[in-house]
Amino acid sequence: MERREHLVRFYSILDKLEREIGGARELAECSGRIDWPKRGVYFFRESGEDRSDSGQGPRIVRVGTHALKDGSGTMLWTRLSQHKGQPSTGGGNHRGSIFRLIVGAALIRRDELDFPTWGHGSTAKGDVRGGELTLERQVSQSIGNMPFLWVPIFDDPGPESRRGYIERNAIALLSNYDRPQLDPPSQAWLGHHSDRERVRRSGLWNQNHVDEDFDPAFLDHLDQLVSAMKRDA
Repeated sequence: MERREHLVRFYSILDKLEREIGGARELAECSGRIDWPKRGVYFFRESGEDRSDSGQGPRIVRVGTHALKDGSGTMLWTRLSQHKGQPSTGGGNHRGSIFRLIVGAALIRRDELDFPTWGHGSTAKGDVRGGELTLERQVSQSIGNMPFLWVPIFDDPGPESRRGYIERNAIALLSNYDRPQLDPPSQAWLGHHSDRERVRRSGLWNQNHVDEDFDPAFLDHLDQLVSAMKRDA
């Protein structure tokens, strides 16, 4: 019951965030020409994935951020563009995006596809990448159709950043891993076919933090960040 109440509050904050940014965006429609904040945390939704315990509306299926290593210069759009893929080919690089990697692996298992090199190595030669292009395009389409929200958080890179704090606690709150199911995924959710137990059991396209406890105080921080957007506008 307590976790459900925290979920209700979490989604009410995201409703406010959605109003502040002018609505959710689908990644396929986004580009670097948008005035993205330098840093932030993003929250992905997925068609057909709706809440059933914390109210009405879409559930969050992935939470992410960037620049969690000291000295990292990765920007918010840089990370989102890695998930989106390459508009010129429709493909992408799953070796540079864990999100793409796990979505592609789930497609392989669900549709019984033959891509033996998928996920092998941190780099690959051109002929290998060419052989993976069909699946990369499917991944781009799948992720590109997912609406998402983002909250600006202007902090320094590092594992103890405020972005990292919001990310890991949001994942821990949303995760159904080894706990009573709240807002569980639909029966048709692609993640049920994931080769990663943490994805299947958490109901999220996340692996890290799904088995952790959450600090309810993170909701106060998230609410403050969203409220600050209105003051700064």
